[in-house]
Amino acid sequence: MSESRSQDPAWPDAAPAEDREGLERLRKEIDAVDHEILARLNRRAQLVAEVGTLKRTSGTGVYRAGRERDLLDALVRENPGPFPSAAVPAVFREIISATYALEGELRVAFLGPEGTFSHAAAREGFGAQASYRPATTIADVIEAVARGDAEHGIVPVENTTEGPVTQTLDALVDSDVPIIGERLLKITQHLVSNAAELDAIERVASHPQPLAQCRGWLDRTLPGIPRVETASTAAAAEMARQDPTVAAIGARMLADDGRLRVLASSIEDRRDNTTRFLILGGEPPPPSGADLTSLAYTVRKAESGALFRLLEPFAASAVNLTAIHVRPLKGTPWEYVFFIDLEGHRSEERVQRACAAAGRLANSYRVLGSFPRARPIRDGEGT
Repeated sequence: MSESRSQDPAWPDAAPAEDREGLERLRKEIDAVDHEILARLNRRAQLVAEVGTLKRTSGTGVYRAGRERDLLDALVRENPGPFPSAAVPAVFREIISATYALEGELRVAFLGPEGTFSHAAAREGFGAQASYRPATTIADVIEAVARGDAEHGIVPVENTTEGPVTQTLDALVDSDVPIIGERLLKITQHLVSNAAELDAIERVASHPQPLAQCRGWLDRTLPGIPRVETASTAAAAEMARQDPTVAAIGARMLADDGRLRVLASSIEDRRDNTTRFLILGGEPPPPSGADLTSLAYTVRKAESGALFRLLEPFAASAVNLTAIHVRPLKGTPWEYVFFIDLEGHRSEERVQRACAAAGRLANSYRVLGSFPRARPIRDGEGT
């Protein structure tokens, strides 16, 4: 045995020779399995590259909403163990995303700069090899897709703590870019700063959403400390880098460059704090068997019972609604946009019937997209 192994706690000097030989044999078997895994990964990559060639020939887009969800569900369902099922999605999600680039160029616009939760959601969805295009606003993300500067965009639309992201809803009204998918990202907030301790903090900065998601913790832990709203969590982190009396709230990756330290972790008020992101651009996906359809209806406030009449056709057609949000229609006083999410695909007869019937009662309506539902985050799974 080499000197380095004799210093390894797994190779105590007093261990019987047969134990040391057994460990050596098992480690060699593990090494052999690792090489087999690598070979199979490369075979998978070859097949993905062939898929990319066929897609380019047919003009089909690289990203296919729903495929990852169905594959991960099947793998978890079929996992015999002892490899933990909770770890299966994280492992295979990285394998899937790592090979997207082999199918063709993939440019993805997100609400930047780098280090935001939108950036994290984009990287989780499209992998490290995609070309990421940070945008200043949510409207800029959508415009980048509309102009052809990016194949896809990803924008936050709803949070379990703070509800709808109104900037996204407003921007969707003015765009024809379709919704083709969604992602769920578990949001864990961290307090980062140059300060050595909490007592040195004089201001807390972040995007309005993280500030709201951590309101209770801030009230208890840093009472009376002013809170500063910024355009993004990354902008807040830059403030903290320049001023040691400022702390920023955001993802742990804000401190990855070593210029900030994490003063407190998991400071969100709800442990189920999750943000839903929409994936935009590309070909409308076919039915997957577990889909959502998003619609926008305009209705006048002065019309008595307008909302009741708008929703009645969905109940009559046994179409389940999963969300209803309302926003004022810009430039048209006292007219409102109702955003409705329903279960089902726009190609289904009952969905078509209900949408059209409601549309006849509205001033106008538009289908924003039909797309596969995101795979739910299950207990014990990382994101």
